[in-house]
This record gives sequence, C-alpha cells and structure tokens, in this order.
Amino acid sequence: MTTPVCTSASDAAVSARQTRPYPSFASYVRARQPVLLRTARSLTANPSDAEDLLQTALAKTYVAWERIEDHRALDGYVRRALLNTRTSQWRKRRVDEFVCDELPEPEPAGGGDDPADRQALHDAMWRAIMKLPARQRAMVVLRYYEDLSEVQTAEVLGVSVGTVKSAVSRALGKLREDPELDVVR
Repeated sequence: MTTPVCTSASDAAVSARQTRPYPSFASYVRARQPVLLRTARSLTANPSDAEDLLQTALAKTYVAWERIEDHRALDGYVRRALLNTRTSQWRKRRVDEFVCDELPEPEPAGGGDDPADRQALHDAMWRAIMKLPARQRAMVVLRYYEDLSEVQTAEVLGVSVGTVKSAVSRALGKLREDPELDVVR
C-alpha cells in the first residue's frame, strides 16, 4: 500500500510534522543536497546546469513543503521534480535547425563592405537629392532620412498628407531616373 505524498494541511498533518525526520526545509537540504546533486548531474551534461536544475527542483519542493505529509518520501518528490523540470527545459530549448550546404542569407547587394563604395554611393545619393526642388527635397529627407511617417511629415511642413504622398512619389520618380544612381541598380 502506498502512502500519499501530498495532502492538504489538516490537524493530523500538523501533529505529524513534529515527529518528522526533517523539521525544516533547510535541514532537509543540508542533509540531502549531495545525493540530490548527484541525481541532477546524471540528468545533465554540465555541472552548472545540474546545480541550476537542483535549485529549481528544490524551489518547487519548498513551495509544496507544507502539503507533503510523509517526509520519508521527500527524496522521491524531489527526484520527480528534477525529472519534470529537466523535461520541461529540454522541450523549451528544442530548436528546429537543419544543416545545409549553403547559407540561406543572400549576399549583400551593391557596395558590399568597402567603405569607399559606401561613401561614393552616399555622395551620389546626396547629389541626386540636392537636384530636387526644395519642397520635394524636404519631404524626402523627413520621410526617409528622419524616418517620419507621412502624417508626421505633413504636420512638420504644414501641408496635407495627400500633398506629401504625391510630392514624395514625384521625387522618388526623379531619383530613379537620375543617371548618377545607375550604379546602384
């Protein structure tokens, strides 16, 4: 016949606590930590992970300490907590990664990592923007360099959102046709 490990606190449980082999959680941990740590190390490859696993399982045991009626079954309770915690960690850490011959990321387009190429592109873009009329230039700079929304750009310039949309559209069309920016395409 098996004895229940966890029950609700009752008068019988209160009187039984006074005769238990471990009067407090701290005394139990002091007495059984080396044995429980060996169990945790058998569940993990890394000693640091085993210590973390044991600490988590002991925290769960501490929460249930008052409900555990038979303190002779504490080791089994903690071992089950160790196993359940390790299983939960394993499931959470599972990542679907597959080995492949080629990296899925595309190669960087245009300019690469050469600082001279980046600077040349930057200069060409600013020369093309400076060719735009002042109003279109202001809208392009606010929209794409300052990263403002169409509504925010309209508020800053005191114009309607439709005006911003149409002016930016015309400005981008002119930038697409600029011969200095053919290198980018």
